[in-house]
Amino acid sequence: MTEYTSAAVSERPYAGDAAAPVRPASLSIIIGRIEEAVEAETHGLKHDRDFDLQSSNARKSRHLYELTRAMKGIGDADMLGEHRDSLKRLRETLGRNEAAIRAHLNAVSEVATLMRNAIRHAEADGTYSAGEFGWGT
Repeated sequence: MTEYTSAAVSERPYAGDAAAPVRPASLSIIIGRIEEAVEAETHGLKHDRDFDLQSSNARKSRHLYELTRAMKGIGDADMLGEHRDSLKRLRETLGRNEAAIRAHLNAVSEVATLMRNAIRHAEADGTYSAGEFGWGT
């Protein structure tokens, strides 16, 4: 079995131990992982036509689960004071990610509308369509 000596790995609580203490460094590491995953997704949406959004969503879900577990037992005041800068940076990263996702969804919607209109146009020969008589849209 491989022995891990990395500080990031050694500070992580055992997944099966719900009572494991979470050190502030662990929370910083988790916030950093979330930020990296979100930045990678934002970059992928903007620059990679074959970006795997499903895998990215799965990664973000795992990180959110880790964050939720890490937040248990930490007082809000303690956490906010110590991690204010990290959380502010994460919020900004999430804002950029939201804008990229909205742009992606708008593009998908536009393509779907174009395809729907092309299909309607191809299927209608104009002989019996309501639009030809001024009744349809």
